[in-house]
Order: sequence, then C-alpha cells, then structure tokens
Amino acid sequence: MLADDHAVVRHGFRMLLAMESDMEVIAEVSNGREALETGAELLPDVCVMDVTMPELNGIEATRRLMQASPKTRVLALSMHKDAVYVREILRAGAKGYLLKDCSTSDLLRAVRLVAEGKGFLSPEVSGAVIDDYRKHVTNPIDLLTSREREVLQLIAESKTNKEIAMALSLSVYTVEAHRGRIMEKLNLHSLGELVRFAMRNGLID
Repeated sequence: MLADDHAVVRHGFRMLLAMESDMEVIAEVSNGREALETGAELLPDVCVMDVTMPELNGIEATRRLMQASPKTRVLALSMHKDAVYVREILRAGAKGYLLKDCSTSDLLRAVRLVAEGKGFLSPEVSGAVIDDYRKHVTNPIDLLTSREREVLQLIAESKTNKEIAMALSLSVYTVEAHRGRIMEKLNLHSLGELVRFAMRNGLID
C-alpha cells in the first residue's frame, strides 16, 4: 500500500514497484486516515508511508496501523533528513526510513528488507539518528494519548475547535478539554508554543 498526499509520487513509486515480479501495489491512499482505514481492511504486507500528510500525519497513522494490522510493516517515506521525523516514526513502529530522492535500487531494497521484518535507513539519515538518540532518551510527547496527539496536530494546523470537533466527531466541549490537557501536560502557555512543539516533534511540516 502506498500512502502519500502527492499523486505524482504515488504514481512514480507504483510504476517502479509494479515492474518487480515479487511485488504488487494493492492500494493507494492520500492521507493518514485513509491509510489506517484501508490498511485495516486489506492488511498489506508493507505500507510505504509518507511522514508528513494533512489531517493525520504518517507518524500517528503508523502508530494506529500497528494496532489495527500488526503484521503490516511500515516503510516511512520523507523528503526530510531531520532526525526528529526519523525518531518519531521509528518509535511509532516503522521498520525503515527512506528519503524521497532515493535511487530505484534503494527503494526496492528497502521494501524487500522491511517485508522480511528487517530495518532500513537511508544512509543520509543514519548519523543524525544516532546523534539524536543520544539526546532524546525520553520525550514529552509520550505524555499525550493518541487522541491528544491528533488534536494537537489539528490545532497546530490552525483548525478551530469547531472544525476539529466536526472532523473527529466530538463535541466542542470535548475538544476544549483535550486542548487544556495538552497545554497542561506539555507545560505550554500559548498557541505559538504549541505550534513550535508540534513542528519539533514532526506532527506538522
């Protein structure tokens, strides 16, 4: 399954993978919610997951897909070399991290390794991951529930409480309660601080 909000990227990857006799693309989706729903239904062996997608990012989608389809292996896909994106999606359960400007051979190798349950990191990010691991043994984002991380992303994307409530089928009161708990748990005191936190932790681009 290919999950990326850019149709051109999905089409290009699909063409490359379709040429391989041992691979078949069974679905394409354009955001994290679709990845979660389609993945839970089709149970793909591998999901190539874009890290930064609107509404529900690849990090949170990966975390939830691991629960909905435990046998699916996620290969993260991103244009970002920043260690924060690598760290967060690997912690969410991804088996590998591939840069979008990779070679065809790297793509095919990464898919095959991840399908076998092995790991893959684009060489350009491996050093940053090691350095980052030494700095971040714990992270405040672990204090948030999955729903709170989802609400945090939507707030950081400048959605109003009413828009968030409609998107998540919640009451405005519940969204306000989530917002208050997020600010309290993270010791944040303004929308600006919240947005910066979301960016630092890879929830928004």
